[in-house]
Amino acid sequence: MTTANDVYDNPLIGRYASKEMAERWGPLRKFRTWRRLWLALAEAEHELGLLAEDGKPRITAAQLAELRSHLDDIDLKRAAEHEKRLRHDVMAHVTALKDVAPGCGDIIHLGATSCYVTDNADLILMRESLDQLCTSLASVIDALARFAETWKDEPTLGFTHFQPAQLTTVGKRATLWLFDFVIDLQELEHRRDTLPFRGAKGTTGTQASFLSLFGGDHNKVKALDTLVAKKMGFEGRVFPVTGQTYSRKIDTQILDALNGLAQSAHKWGTDLRLLAHRQEVDEPFEAEQIGSSAMAYKRNPMRAERMCSLARFISGLPAMAADTASTQWFERTLDDSACRRLYIPQAFLASDAVLRIALNLLTQKNETGRGLVVNKPVIAKNVRELLPYMVTENLMMAAVRAGEDRQVVHEVVRQHSHAVTARVKAGEGSTAELLERLNRAKEFEKVDFAAVAGQGAKEFVGRSPEQVAEFVAEHVEPIRKRYAGALGKTAELHV
Repeated sequence: MTTANDVYDNPLIGRYASKEMAERWGPLRKFRTWRRLWLALAEAEHELGLLAEDGKPRITAAQLAELRSHLDDIDLKRAAEHEKRLRHDVMAHVTALKDVAPGCGDIIHLGATSCYVTDNADLILMRESLDQLCTSLASVIDALARFAETWKDEPTLGFTHFQPAQLTTVGKRATLWLFDFVIDLQELEHRRDTLPFRGAKGTTGTQASFLSLFGGDHNKVKALDTLVAKKMGFEGRVFPVTGQTYSRKIDTQILDALNGLAQSAHKWGTDLRLLAHRQEVDEPFEAEQIGSSAMAYKRNPMRAERMCSLARFISGLPAMAADTASTQWFERTLDDSACRRLYIPQAFLASDAVLRIALNLLTQKNETGRGLVVNKPVIAKNVRELLPYMVTENLMMAAVRAGEDRQVVHEVVRQHSHAVTARVKAGEGSTAELLERLNRAKEFEKVDFAAVAGQGAKEFVGRSPEQVAEFVAEHVEPIRKRYAGALGKTAELHV
């Protein structure tokens, strides 16, 4: 007999995503949502006075009560047996519902097409998933902002082209990661708040079946569409037109938003991995954690690597959604179904996993507290070794203020710095030689070297501390207020 351990186990479920997200995209939640959609449709048809041919109500209060009492008692095994026989998943579940609610057999799915439940359920689950991701991302932003505030004054080497550049601070660099996530949150909130409902549009989107049911009453058919949407929590947001399905461009837009989140997480994870290589910032490392099965000394940035890996997976999914949107023939073709069953749930599961890792990076207990470990002595040593190069821009500005040509002093600095670098690489000198050379250059004879070059590293970080404070006040605090009740959480990794 085949057991759960004998078949493929999707690692998004077993290793990475939260239980909440996994259950939302599981079969029970989907089919329970279908039943609620059938109930909403029947209720709306009843409330709008749908009549039988004899003039009596087509749907009775007793039938609605019977439907309500069977929203959650789903026999998946029985439904699977029906589907094997019928080769149609929706009709299998119509039949399974009729099995437990026999008095409702003639009102279930009345006037609807399969996409009434499949598409509307997908939209409901996507909106709920977007809401969860927004809340999780807000927690990541809050935690990362606290990191930025803590380290806003700590000078560190900036890098352009991954070569040492002017100084920044550890906290200021964190605001670059933060800003990307803030942009992502704005986009995810927009997609969540503007997501429309397919509604009750009929077989090809013309509502012909409902028009027939209501005896040609266009106003009641329009009201039905609006009322069902309201019952399912989409008041005022219904697709104006559809074919059999809603426009698959909506899926593309949502996956593009999730891809945006993946891009930000990958960039942050990559930066953390590079900083770990420089031994300046480490991710949390637990007491019994093993970095390598062979090299016992290793401390690998496995969280950041996992986050990058899952982000890469997410980034590959929008292309499939785009292909689906561009190849839907006329009112609908079924080649969208199988791939959407894969890429929509998995995009949300992977995004949820990425945010769990991100929050764990910032909150996991470590040797000195929680979250990322900033190795101040290493950072300070790296700054000291290259500070003479960092000072040159201020020396150039001082020389220009004293009357020198900017391009001339730039060339002087370029020549001397390259010469010193060559000597350092050859093991014949130190970076301190650069300031000695420039101090002797005639182009800098009017510059007070002690005043300019004798300052500490903090004098060369510009407005970095102020920028951190301003960014948090202007862009993070509003997010903290919007999600006040959901912040301050931690996230544990499954493995």
